Amino acid sequence: MGSVDRTGTTAGAEQRKARIEQMRRAEQARRRRNRLIAVAAGVVAVAALAAGGVALIQAGSGDDTAGKAAGPSGGAKGAGHFVTGADGVRTWQGALGRTHTTAPVTYPMEPPVGGDHNPVWQNCNGDVYDKPVQNVHAVHALEHGAVWVTYNDKAPKADVTALAAKVHGTPYTLMSPVPDQKDPIMLSAWGRQRTVTGAHDPALDKFFAAFVQGPQTPEPGAACTGGVSQ
Repeated sequence: MGSVDRTGTTAGAEQRKARIEQMRRAEQARRRRNRLIAVAAGVVAVAALAAGGVALIQAGSGDDTAGKAAGPSGGAKGAGHFVTGADGVRTWQGALGRTHTTAPVTYPMEPPVGGDHNPVWQNCNGDVYDKPVQNVHAVHALEHGAVWVTYNDKAPKADVTALAAKVHGTPYTLMSPVPDQKDPIMLSAWGRQRTVTGAHDPALDKFFAAFVQGPQTPEPGAACTGGVSQ
C-alpha cells in the first residue's frame, strides 16, 4: 500500500515531509549553537583555572539528560489525570518528567504518554513492531514528536494490517502491540491519547494531523532513526 498522508492528498504528504525536514534542519542548527556555546564556556573555564580560580563541580539534580541507574523512577512528576476533550482526545493534566534514566520506570497510564525515559529512543520512522516494545524507549520517541499506534488482541486483524500500512507511510510514527491496554486500538503522543474504533476511523487521521511533530512535542525535529530497532 502506498503512503497515506494526513490530509489524504499527495500535496498534503509533501507539505508534511517539507515541514519535518525544516524541523530537522532547525534542530541541527540548535545543536550546532549549543556546541559553540559549550566550547566558549570551556575556554572561559580554562582561562579561569590558569589564573588561579577555583573550579566548583556541582551535580545538577534537575538535569533532564542525566543518566540514572538506581531504583525505579516515577514516569509522571506528582499527581495527574486525563481530561477528555470534545474531540475525544485525552490530555494529561499533570507534570511529565523528562529525565533520562537507565532504571525501570513506572508510568501512571498504559500506554504511557510521557515521563522519565531511557536515553535511547525507539525507532519511529514509520516503524511497525510485531512484538511489544519497552515503554521507556517508546516514551522517548514521543518526546521527539512521534505518534505511537498500539493495539491488543481484541483488535481485528484487518485493522492491524491497515494500521501498519498507515504507519509505514508516515514519518514520526511507530506501532506495536500492548497486551494490557484497555481498548483494542489506541493512539498516543506526548501528553495526549485517544481510542479509535478502527483503521478507517476519521479520528485517526485527525490525531496524526494534530500530533505528528505537533505543538506538544518537547523536542521537535529530533531523530526518529538510530535508536532501538526491536
